[in-house]
Formats: sequence, structure tokens, C-alpha cells
Amino acid sequence: MKQFLVLMAVLPLLLIFLLQFSLDQINHSRIGLLSDCVYVAREQARQKGCFTQDICDELKQSISQILDTDPESVQIEATETPQYRILGGSLLHEGGLERGLIYYKISVPMGQIMAGPRLFGIREEDNQLMFAIESWTASERLP
Repeated sequence: MKQFLVLMAVLPLLLIFLLQFSLDQINHSRIGLLSDCVYVAREQARQKGCFTQDICDELKQSISQILDTDPESVQIEATETPQYRILGGSLLHEGGLERGLIYYKISVPMGQIMAGPRLFGIREEDNQLMFAIESWTASERLP
């Protein structure tokens, strides 16, 4: 009887570990899909010299379809003015290392971090993952 009671006390904790592994795999695959969407948009922005409104709208739509989220929850912060490719000695004369670089930061709510948050006393609003991809890329647009 004692072993049965110990099993009943430990079994929920063991099940949480199994659920946590599954949740981590789901989050990992969602992050991979998000990275693919951002990569496509980044390559389009390299050709245009910046993140145009069309590229941002298309990125929001593709992320919302793949991750099944609201397009309004996708936050995009990016260079919106055209940047031109650095040619030869233009870096020395026109100054600044920022010339020719396109900045972007895409933030998306991904969902839960922990499986069984109530069991560990974690509130639902504290158990949300906001994943962000932030980087720079070189422009390929010629002046």
C-alpha cells in the first residue's frame, strides 16, 4: 500500500517531464519555421535595400498562417529607408559602418514555456514565450 501511495504522488511529476519534452519539441519546430519565414523576408529585403511595407505584410501573413497566430501579434521593427551596397572606398569617404546594413527585429508570441504550470504555481501570463529574431544583413541594392 505504501508503494502505491508513493507511485500516486510521483506519477504526476513524471508525466510532467514527458509533457515538457513534447512541448520543447513543439516550440523548437515552431522556432525553426519562424526562422525560415524570416530568412525569406530577409533575402527579399536585401534585394530591395530595406524592409518595404509589402515585405512586412507578407512576412506577417506567412508567420500567422504557419504558426496559427494573429497577424497583429507579430511585431516587426526594421529599416524602412533604402540602404545601398557599399562600393570600393565609399566606406572611408562617406563614413559610418551602418551604411549598407539593414536592421531587423521580428518578435512573435510562441506559447507556453512550461508544461503543467499550475502544478508548479506559475501563472499563465508568466508562462508565455515571446521569441525574437534580431540581426543585421548587408544590402545588395546598388546606388
